[in-house]
Amino acid sequence: MHPYSTVTLAYDGSVATVMLNRPEKRNAISYELIDDVLRALAEVESSSAQILIVTGAGKAFCSGMDLGNLRSITGRTPEENQSDSASMARLFRTIYEFPKVTIAAVNGPALAGGCGVATLCDFTLASTGAKFGYTEVRIGFVPAIVSTFLLRQIGEKQARDLLLSGRIIGAEEAFRLGLANEIVEPGKLLDRVRELAASLLRNSPASLLATKRLLTRISSDSLDRQIAAAIDENARIRTTADFREGVSSFLEKRSPRWMGK
Repeated sequence: MHPYSTVTLAYDGSVATVMLNRPEKRNAISYELIDDVLRALAEVESSSAQILIVTGAGKAFCSGMDLGNLRSITGRTPEENQSDSASMARLFRTIYEFPKVTIAAVNGPALAGGCGVATLCDFTLASTGAKFGYTEVRIGFVPAIVSTFLLRQIGEKQARDLLLSGRIIGAEEAFRLGLANEIVEPGKLLDRVRELAASLLRNSPASLLATKRLLTRISSDSLDRQIAAAIDENARIRTTADFREGVSSFLEKRSPRWMGK
């Protein structure tokens, strides 16, 4: 078993739980967290677990990119930007195509990349206090990679609304749009998730694996092309003046002065 510094991995019979474990940072996505999650997922995949639960420690599910990483981005080289974008794409796609059934227990805000992690699981159960949003455009960024998946999930018109506005929505609207499968009272969220996991375990393990394999195969070819384009766009936007201004204004807690380039 690998040591993890930003997540915990626990097993309960045939159910594995990966918990994002940076509560003091609202479980923000750092380079280290991406690596830890990918390693934890690889461990679960090779284990006897049939169901994977993903949740967050503390009051947030995942608040998006880590501020420390955000500060460093404007100084990254083009090659580093491309590598960073590819890592995020690998995280999203690994969750989306994970061969075992996945359940997100969204216990609080799930924003930007965190919203991607929450909604790319097979089932997304949200507490009444959960918030969802793709807020990238607010800081001059592009929700490029997640847009590939969001279009499939909720359709173009609704995806355009969320991605272009950058607005944050509550659990009820997320449920209405199809981003969340259920809304649960906060104190009952994990109990309901475990109940769902138990019901899934009554199905044929071979059938679950085969069904997920089929779903992955259906979308694989088009995802290859779309994600490659998204990685390029994700890296390119980091070289713009608006991105540098967006990051600076966000970190300095002031209104941005956009230049449109």
